[in-house]
Amino acid sequence: QTRSLLGVFEEDAAAISNYINQLFQAMHRIYDAQNELSAATHLTSKLLKEYEKQRFPLGGDDEVMTSTLQQFAKVIDELSSCHAVLSTQLADAMMFPITQFKERDLKEILTLKEVFQIASNDHDAAITRYSRLSKRKENEKIKAEVTEDVYTSRKKQHQTMMHYFCALNTLQYKKKISLLEPLLGYMQAQISFFKMGSENLTEQLEEFLTNIGTSVQNVRREMDCEVENMQQTIEDLEVASDPLYLPDPDPTKFPAHRNLTRKAGYLNARNKTGLVSSSWERQFYFTQGGNLMSQARGDVAGGLVMDIDNCSVMAVDCEDRRYCFQITSFDGKKSSILQAESKKDYEEWICTINNISKQIYLSENPEEIAARVNQSALEAVTPSPSFQQRHESMRPAVQSRPPAARTSSTGSLGSDSTALSALSLDSLVAPDTPIQFDIISPVSEDLPGQAKSSGQSGRRTNPFGESGGSKPETEDSILHQLFIVRFLGSMEVKSDESPDVVYETMRQILAARAIHNVFRMTESHLLVTCDCLKLIDPQTQVTRLRFPLPNVVLYATHQENKRLFGFVLRTSGGRVESHQTSICYIFESNNEGEKICDSVGLAKQIAFHAELDRKASEKQKEIDRVKEKQQKELNKQKQIEKDLEEQSRLIAASSRSNQSSTEGQFVVLSSSQSEDSDLGEEGKKKRESEA
Repeated sequence: QTRSLLGVFEEDAAAISNYINQLFQAMHRIYDAQNELSAATHLTSKLLKEYEKQRFPLGGDDEVMTSTLQQFAKVIDELSSCHAVLSTQLADAMMFPITQFKERDLKEILTLKEVFQIASNDHDAAITRYSRLSKRKENEKIKAEVTEDVYTSRKKQHQTMMHYFCALNTLQYKKKISLLEPLLGYMQAQISFFKMGSENLTEQLEEFLTNIGTSVQNVRREMDCEVENMQQTIEDLEVASDPLYLPDPDPTKFPAHRNLTRKAGYLNARNKTGLVSSSWERQFYFTQGGNLMSQARGDVAGGLVMDIDNCSVMAVDCEDRRYCFQITSFDGKKSSILQAESKKDYEEWICTINNISKQIYLSENPEEIAARVNQSALEAVTPSPSFQQRHESMRPAVQSRPPAARTSSTGSLGSDSTALSALSLDSLVAPDTPIQFDIISPVSEDLPGQAKSSGQSGRRTNPFGESGGSKPETEDSILHQLFIVRFLGSMEVKSDESPDVVYETMRQILAARAIHNVFRMTESHLLVTCDCLKLIDPQTQVTRLRFPLPNVVLYATHQENKRLFGFVLRTSGGRVESHQTSICYIFESNNEGEKICDSVGLAKQIAFHAELDRKASEKQKEIDRVKEKQQKELNKQKQIEKDLEEQSRLIAASSRSNQSSTEGQFVVLSSSQSEDSDLGEEGKKKRESEA
């Protein structure tokens, strides 16, 4: 706005300069050539009449000036027939004021304009050098020199700008004086030279000229008073603005405002110029409702950069630049990396965009609501004085209570919370529980038995199931769904029986991030399969964390902000072998919290049915093994009976072939044979009964 207004003033100054040059040439013709006095006077009268056609952007009193100049034009036109004018009187009364205005005042404007442009360029160059300061290998001497350069150039630009603006404001008064004084001197010279009588110079005209002279004196006094006020204002502003010349002021003296819903200022935007190269461009950025706008120098209006409703903003490490943050649109398709000038601007931009992304600006009192939200965030992690006492008083009741049967918790938002409704917040999350804001697996730290499974997170995994030389773990899984998530934090919880645990964990983690100014979030790909949940690095495709699906006992989305979701992981073992711990992990997604919970529920259902099918298959195999064993026993018994029958036939054949034996022997043999057959029948019956 300031530069647009300055452009209007400069356009007005150019118009004044153009008009004054024409008027000067006309009066100079009067002075130079007495023979052309009539034509020059006529041209002057014509130019005075054309004043009403001029379009001065700041011409607030054009009607008064137009009527006054029209009256002058009328008188000058009547005196256009005069042929002689005293050159000295014209030089002193007419040419001198307008020459002074043209040579001194207008050139002063041009000189100040050039000085202001040079100061602006020096300031831009100093800011660019300051922005390029390395945050890793930072030389204190170079930093001090660059900071001093920024301070000097900014102060010079500010002082030059104020004097330039003062000269532009004064020009409006000098314009009136430069127009009226030469005309007044010209008329007085004409009166004194021609000794105009009552025929041409009546008393009414003299009264008019007297009034014009009085008006010029009043304008001059008003100009002097205004110049004095502006000089005093410049001095006050120089004293008050001295700390603001520093590019990174002390945050203790100038704290960041976290309740803003509108913000404007210069930022450096990173533009990709190649695969690994990028450039930075400094532009003016401002918020307009739920939109982030930018306007380059010289543009008439700003252009849309991004829709920041429901967007996400986080601090990022970007090359050698400090105070960088990244804005990602709600659908994750567009992102922009910007650099603030100071830490105060850096924090204010992040807080403002966070407030706008929550659509606080749509309310009647957005700053009050933002203040209440931030205050509630502060109170969320600030324990009350009786917090520890209440926690101690609850311990006997918790220890003496018999263990209740665990209910199913595989639902998302529809889970029953009656089992947890009577518990306080202390029963959900233990007091003084540490919060992890980065992806560090507490399971891999506590459980030595799972070190091998956690160690597998170092190898590459293709989230789309395509196999290379080795076979992936999830190749046989029916379900493969991939989501883009950002890790917010995790903490140990005392219960895993109700979605209230997830809601309370979300509240405490978000509040802790707001209090400790933790804006950084790690983006990952969440792969949901029938066996486990995996967090995969989107750049390297390396598995960061692996959560076995049977250990995920609870999952839910936020009741209002559907981008937030979390799940509770139950782990056995740890520092105490028989102790079970529950850890709640909180993530932010791109409006896909319910989809992720539905996908996890579907994966658990598929895993449950697969387990039932496996148990049924094992039972059927056991039945088949028993039947096969019985069939083998039956076949063995039949083979024994067949062998006995064959032996009996052999004995009978041998008895019939023995014809030469005695009768007694035959009788004995017959009796013995009958006894053997009787024994064979009894053995056969006995074997059948045993079978």
